[in-house]
Amino acid sequence: MASLHHLHQNPFINNKSRDIARHERPGSTSISSILTFSTTIETFTSSRKVESLNSVKQLHAQIVKMGDNLNSECLGEKLIHLYLKFGDFRSAAFVFFLGFLGHVHFSRPLSSLVEEFDRAGSTIFDLLVIFSELRRKGAVFDGRILAVVIKMCAESGDLWLGKEIHGLLVKKGLDLDVHLKCALMSFYGSSWGVEFAEQVFEEMPSPTIFLWNEAILVNLRSGLFAKVFYLFREMQFSCVKANSFTMVKILQVCGKVHALEEGKQIHGYVLRSALELNLLVCNSLVNMYAKNSKLESARIVFYLIEKPTTASWNCIIYGYALNGFLAEAGQLFQEMELSEAKPDVITWNSLLSGYFLHESSEKVLVILQKMQSAGFKPNSSSIATVLQAISVMGLLVSGKEVHGYVIRNGLEHDVYVGTSLIDMYLKCSSLRCAQAVFDYMKNKNIFAWNSMINGYAFNGHFDEAFKCLEQMKQEGINPDMVTWNGLISGYSLNGHNNEAVALIHQMKTSRVEPNVVSWTALISGCCQTGNYKDSLRFFGYMLLEGIKPNSTTISTLLRACAGMSLLRKGEEIHCLTIRNGTFEDPVVATALIDMYCKSGSLKKALDIFRKCQKKGVASWNSMIMGLAIHSRGKEAISLFNEMCDAGIKPDSITFTAVLSGCKHSGLIDDGWKYFDSMTKDFNMMPTLEHYSCMVDLLGRGGYLDEAWDFIQQMPLEADAGTWGALLGACRIHNNLELAEIAAKHLFKLEPYNSANYILMMNLYANANRWENVENLRDLMDAKSVNNRPGWSWIQIDEKIHVFSVVGKPHRDIGEIYFELYQLVSKIKKLGYVPDTSCVLQKTSDDEKVKILLSHTEKLAITYGLIKKENYRPVRVISNTRVCTDCHTAAKHISEVSSCEIFLKDGVRFHHFINGKCSCNDYW
Repeated sequence: MASLHHLHQNPFINNKSRDIARHERPGSTSISSILTFSTTIETFTSSRKVESLNSVKQLHAQIVKMGDNLNSECLGEKLIHLYLKFGDFRSAAFVFFLGFLGHVHFSRPLSSLVEEFDRAGSTIFDLLVIFSELRRKGAVFDGRILAVVIKMCAESGDLWLGKEIHGLLVKKGLDLDVHLKCALMSFYGSSWGVEFAEQVFEEMPSPTIFLWNEAILVNLRSGLFAKVFYLFREMQFSCVKANSFTMVKILQVCGKVHALEEGKQIHGYVLRSALELNLLVCNSLVNMYAKNSKLESARIVFYLIEKPTTASWNCIIYGYALNGFLAEAGQLFQEMELSEAKPDVITWNSLLSGYFLHESSEKVLVILQKMQSAGFKPNSSSIATVLQAISVMGLLVSGKEVHGYVIRNGLEHDVYVGTSLIDMYLKCSSLRCAQAVFDYMKNKNIFAWNSMINGYAFNGHFDEAFKCLEQMKQEGINPDMVTWNGLISGYSLNGHNNEAVALIHQMKTSRVEPNVVSWTALISGCCQTGNYKDSLRFFGYMLLEGIKPNSTTISTLLRACAGMSLLRKGEEIHCLTIRNGTFEDPVVATALIDMYCKSGSLKKALDIFRKCQKKGVASWNSMIMGLAIHSRGKEAISLFNEMCDAGIKPDSITFTAVLSGCKHSGLIDDGWKYFDSMTKDFNMMPTLEHYSCMVDLLGRGGYLDEAWDFIQQMPLEADAGTWGALLGACRIHNNLELAEIAAKHLFKLEPYNSANYILMMNLYANANRWENVENLRDLMDAKSVNNRPGWSWIQIDEKIHVFSVVGKPHRDIGEIYFELYQLVSKIKKLGYVPDTSCVLQKTSDDEKVKILLSHTEKLAITYGLIKKENYRPVRVISNTRVCTDCHTAAKHISEVSSCEIFLKDGVRFHHFINGKCSCNDYW
């Protein structure tokens, strides 16, 4: 390395720095040698081969000796590259920081140089350590490098060093420099809070457009979109003219919050300001209209661009893909290939994300193959989308193949890819692989930690989750809202509701205030595990805490009401949606349709469906299924055809709903038609659920042999749903031979499902094979299969009245039986004869008649008639399929009482009115 006599040539170093330089260790990289170089590397690399760190140092020394005779704009970055190549991070960092003090220039943006350090395995934190060391040694820096260091403080979260530099700027009188102000606002906005950034902004007496833009950017990054609009108005009042950067950011907000009207106004401002020819602004307009689902407007703006670039094409293709118009996105892709601008990785990523969001996860893998065949190398964004699709499908083997690609292409250290890999392994229930990926990650951010913690929590491994939480804290990363909410959701999803509530209280002691997402995680977890009562109870606690529910909370509560068929509670929540303005949300509207259908109010469901302006495929599916479970098969088919005419592409759930409508209404020919159309017209492979529907359809219609042949010819192995459909059909038509075959399979697939045993006992009892009945009872006892007790309930005012075959009888049971005897006496005059075949016990006919009177459906209907209000229908919910005797009795009771009766048995509704049932006795 060169001697120290060159120090006098650099005016940026004070005497203290010279003293420090004299005491450097022999063999270390001299500060002086780095400060005074100013020549080109090419001169030397052309004549000598740089093949080791020592040769780099010799080269550097030679450059220093040359003095200022030669100059190169990229001299500094070439030296940095060579030092990093041979692992001398310290010397590379010295060149990076101290090059600013001499005459060395950098042709690339400084952020790009920082990325080179990152690729070499050095973090921003490591660079800041060197910077602090140089400050202690007396190096004096100008505003350019200080602006870069402030940005590095923001990225690394080094709060106090950033504040120190702010103080240094004030002392040096540089605090009014516009570029330093922008850097400080960015630092405070990301590290201390938007209010601190605003203080920096307000210190400037007359902010320039750059400061206004930075203020807008800070609020945009923090998600304060209303504040962004406010700042834009204030900027106009201050007579500061917005530039293209301002327009791009404002339009970005209009797209994020779906502010179409504001976006149109900004479009007008663009035209008045003559910015319509600015390519970035035009691209942002296309993006804004696309995100507001105004694709025609987006296309008009796009075709007004004189020479669309690749970015322009990407905006319009992404817009169509985002909104689910994948065929149109494909056509635009083909147009792009014929234009001057060719597709790039971002174009392919747009298609990948579109197919993942709207088509099917399988198609994502097909697009990936096409992308690679076209010669494009998937990047981190491509891989993340593919991993999400694999997670949905649970294809662990495919996930491992993608992981291999990640390793081969050096993407394993990308935090985004690493987090996606962890998430994929967790969703494929491979905790060991997820932990291995996590342990291998170099720079774990809070997203990676949260993925690991939440993955353990969701899988019920709470000890591991909290162990991971403690490790995160030791690494200096504090748990954030996502961490806590993930733990709450994990506990709730695993049925530990009390522990989940305790976590909400623990959040407060950790100075993290529970928000609407925290409570919704708790409520949603209860709902998904069938703890509907707890969902509604915790919602009450949430309101007491002063937390306002959002659309996700509301839709979850409506699912809870649908699960219990709580019509009145659902109506209350419906009123809440109107008051808080969430009624127009498509997700809430769909949940309302589903709730009313499953609570027996089909008329209200249809009313909401027709009024819904933004009907997605989920809304159509809910309404078609609602018609199906109410035995309105013809109407379900009609609505399906209307859906197709409206340009909404049906999915697999749609066909399940249509086939359910056919099976509940006995529409066998229509069922075959729509089952065949799945593959013929919609290129959709039927799933086991669709095959089960067809078996049920054929079996209910009495075509048991055809149903058996259909099972034999299925390309998929029959599951419990398929065999259960056949067994149910055998019970209806008393086909004991096929029933025994179906039961044999079911006892293997579902050995602890009592319903299968009960169905077989029913068939044996009808055939007077009581020995077989007893054998099945013994088998249930041997396997400890608990027979699910039958129950029915009815809501009177605000109270639920439950009638069960076990437990204490209802307090008004005497009055109920008295009224029931009166009703039976009346309906016998209409021709009612008790159907004793519904009783499984081997006893006398008189005793069987008494047993029939104790059926919970009859007791609940009778109590409803006793307590009936005005002309309200009686609504009864039962957990078992209604027997033929109760069904016949309910028809007659509706006639003698002149009262509508709704009876839900399982998932299906029976609407009794004037002696007839909506199912037409087909159930």
